[in-house]
Amino acid sequence: MKVEQIYTGCLAQGAYYIESNGEAAIIDPLREVEPYIAMAEKRNAKIKYVFETHFHADFVSGHIDLAQKTGASIVYGPTGMQMGFDAVVAEDGQIFELGKAKIKVIHTPGHTMESSCFLLINEEGKEEALFTGDTLFIGDVGRPDLAQKVIAELTQEKLASHLYDSLRNKIMPLSDDLIVYPAHGAGSACGKNMSKETSDTLGNQKKTNYALRADMTREEFIKEVLTGLTPPPGYFPQNVLMNIKGYDSIDTVLSRGTKALDPETFEAAANETSAVVLDTRAPQTFAKGFVPNSINIGVDGSFAVWVGTLIPDVKQEILIIADEGREEEVITRLARVGYDFTIGYLKGGFEAWKNAGKEVDSIISVSPAELAEKMKHEAVNILDVRKASEYYSEHILDAENAPLDYINESMTKVDRNKTYYVHCAGGYRSMIFTSILRARGYENLIDVKGGFKEIKESGLFNVSDYVCPTTML
Repeated sequence: MKVEQIYTGCLAQGAYYIESNGEAAIIDPLREVEPYIAMAEKRNAKIKYVFETHFHADFVSGHIDLAQKTGASIVYGPTGMQMGFDAVVAEDGQIFELGKAKIKVIHTPGHTMESSCFLLINEEGKEEALFTGDTLFIGDVGRPDLAQKVIAELTQEKLASHLYDSLRNKIMPLSDDLIVYPAHGAGSACGKNMSKETSDTLGNQKKTNYALRADMTREEFIKEVLTGLTPPPGYFPQNVLMNIKGYDSIDTVLSRGTKALDPETFEAAANETSAVVLDTRAPQTFAKGFVPNSINIGVDGSFAVWVGTLIPDVKQEILIIADEGREEEVITRLARVGYDFTIGYLKGGFEAWKNAGKEVDSIISVSPAELAEKMKHEAVNILDVRKASEYYSEHILDAENAPLDYINESMTKVDRNKTYYVHCAGGYRSMIFTSILRARGYENLIDVKGGFKEIKESGLFNVSDYVCPTTML
């Protein structure tokens, strides 16, 4: 028997490949399904099942394409939701044969009402692993406020109460030596303070996970699990509906998006459509020169999550500027979170634009030392665009918090006539923030290279006392 975790860092997401005696199952696959198919073919196995732990909010699953390309059955736990594709709606406790192994469905409502865990019973008949989806993370549990965005009568308190029962009645009675394999790790917005570890024993989680304390009352659990939650990214409900109703094949999305446009055609498309011009190069590369009114979200970061947070409509048309050879990667990663309407990319990248004699723009970027020197001679305005939890944990004294997560509210703090120095944790988010405001006509923003990490390490700034954050949302 083979169990493999396929972890995608930019989404902090774990998919799983399970195989026994020539039959394979995939749990919570990503949108691009060819790697799973290739893995099975290499081992001469047939993909029999696609198990979905729930209707995901933070990414578009590959369940539909994978089933169509392999003939596999899509399996959900108990749900009354009407889906736009054929699926097996399992009963609580139902067992599926996979080669000589078995997979048991354990219905665990709370994160969402259809949330289910999958218990792997190995070829010797021993319960070996538990695939917990967003019900149980390492060090945390799934936030119980997302389903209310789709079903109004489901309050976060009701969902938290369901989650309390699911954990205590379905999960905690299981064997301590089970390996817990969750759908997400640190960095996902589906939990508030999960571990960087991507697996653990259930016994250790019972000892260390706050949500599994044996002496915890329902009221205490509800209070703790809801404390520190912030509004989820706006694209979450749209992804849920895509996962329920269906979507275009990834092949169609790639065909639509991989249209190479020369500078003239690219400029015409930008002027004649409502497309967002998205530059995915590294932040400091972008700062040195970019197409006017483009926004920077670097592909080498939490790219898909920030696109989903900052571009409200998944049906928004997008024009891509990327490092040469990475265009398809960018389009694929956009599709992972439901942004299927890339309409082309700049052939030859920014260099082609510049060589064509087109207008270019740039953003001033300074080091912490340069900012500190400036502060010796005059008062400066500093914007800290990290999350509120990061800011309250530790920040430059007198800096103002203007979180990138809520940029429309944050930009109201910015006076077009004043100069601001903008920083985040490491320089990725500050360039996103500055580029978006630049595209909206704010020209007096200066980026601080290296972010708070280098600011603190420089020892040149007065910083607040460190306070351990209770949430990473």
